[in-house]
Amino acid sequence: MGNVVKTLIADDHPLMRNGLQQVLEGHEDFEIITAENGKEALDLIRTQSPQIAILDIEMPELTGFEVAKQVYHEGISIDIIFLTMYKDESLFNKAMDIGVKGYVLKENTVSEIIQCVQTVLSGKHYLSPAISEFLIRRNSKLVAPASDKDGLNSLTKTEKNIIKQLAEMKTSQEIADENNVSIKTIQNHRNNICNKLGLSGTHALLKYAVEHASKL
Repeated sequence: MGNVVKTLIADDHPLMRNGLQQVLEGHEDFEIITAENGKEALDLIRTQSPQIAILDIEMPELTGFEVAKQVYHEGISIDIIFLTMYKDESLFNKAMDIGVKGYVLKENTVSEIIQCVQTVLSGKHYLSPAISEFLIRRNSKLVAPASDKDGLNSLTKTEKNIIKQLAEMKTSQEIADENNVSIKTIQNHRNNICNKLGLSGTHALLKYAVEHASKL
């Protein structure tokens, strides 16, 4: 690659962070800076101007999604690679929508990360082979048309608005602040939505929101 590539690694797990750093530093073309949470990652992207940021999706302070959205919102020129434990199609599509260049599963990160970084540096996208079918489906737009079976028609305008905001990775507190209501009100709305749609489990509503936001 010739030129030194300044690369940020942001992950709240020291083993993961140090492992990636060692692998990349084994290639003389990389200068590594590290962060252990999303806020620190965002600060370093603003002040150190790395070419590439390798972000864990789930981090304290700010998630990888929140960092990426803010970076692109500010117009900072950087290639972002997401690390994740989850083979989740809705999260993958969300990442592609934001403009993320690489999407790597943590289960095989160390062997893949060099390949991913080099692919991204050459101007292409990279994703773990295990999730290649997500990209195929995304590209062929095999998305079922919106219909009653989604349950969207049973929701009020306010409830649909909350789903849209959840899909933008906003917290209940942020949604409450934007709508000038209490967090309790938002939590009640969330409960009502889950009841109407028959959703249960911590991430069920978020997953539904990400998958269906485009139909609202």
